Amino acid sequence: MKIITWNINGLRAVIEKGAVDWALSQTADVVCLQEIKARPEQLTPAQQAKLAAYPVIYWNPAHRPGYSGVATLAKQPADEVVYGLGHPEFDHEGRVIRSRHGAAGDEAGFWLYNIYFPNGQRGQERVDYKLRFYAYLLEQCDRLHAAGEQIILTGDFNTAHREIDLANPKENETTSGFLPEERVWIDYYLEHGFVDIWREMNPERVQYTWWTYITNARRRNVGWRLDYFLVSTSLASRVQDVIIHDEVMGSDHCPVSLTLA
Repeated sequence: MKIITWNINGLRAVIEKGAVDWALSQTADVVCLQEIKARPEQLTPAQQAKLAAYPVIYWNPAHRPGYSGVATLAKQPADEVVYGLGHPEFDHEGRVIRSRHGAAGDEAGFWLYNIYFPNGQRGQERVDYKLRFYAYLLEQCDRLHAAGEQIILTGDFNTAHREIDLANPKENETTSGFLPEERVWIDYYLEHGFVDIWREMNPERVQYTWWTYITNARRRNVGWRLDYFLVSTSLASRVQDVIIHDEVMGSDHCPVSLTLA
């Protein structure tokens, strides 16, 4: 099974640029898109036709127009779909779709979370909101793990975990996205039964998934690794490959793919 995650920074724009064609050409079973900034009814017939390769699309747009939102594209219907985290504080921003793949009770089945984590760069209030989001999600994952479920968390985590995960760690020690109180939450997830599978398979590799649009950052490869696959420890042995596709243009993020046996 192949899963792609990509913060596309505007679905309609990516379709018009032709960049979405790359994701559709990969024959992935599931494509998780973040920051779609659109509702399905806002797409033109031509834009909708571009997505026709995926007969099943689950949408969770934000209440606020042109903001946030996630969509999960699938070749086959999921066994179950849950929109949001089930908490009103977080669910109006359209940040989560949880879909179950594999029959309930099947040890090969898992929950796939498509997540656009909050960005804390608009001030301390948003940093605090982001930390509460991390905490609430982890509580939910703990309950699923306790019930014997397997989980894949993917999307834009809006946090670089370690110094190796961004080009200028010293200069960004006081920048949201690399604050100690944000980074420690990645540690908490790893202590609660998850593996950062790309880093597990590439312990010393320097590669990024996001570059600011200013200062020619992408051309100079001054970036951050913000997009992850965190998989339950029990699933890690089934992961065959994880690839950061930093050659793919069209957004300020690049896609990441995971292949699961």
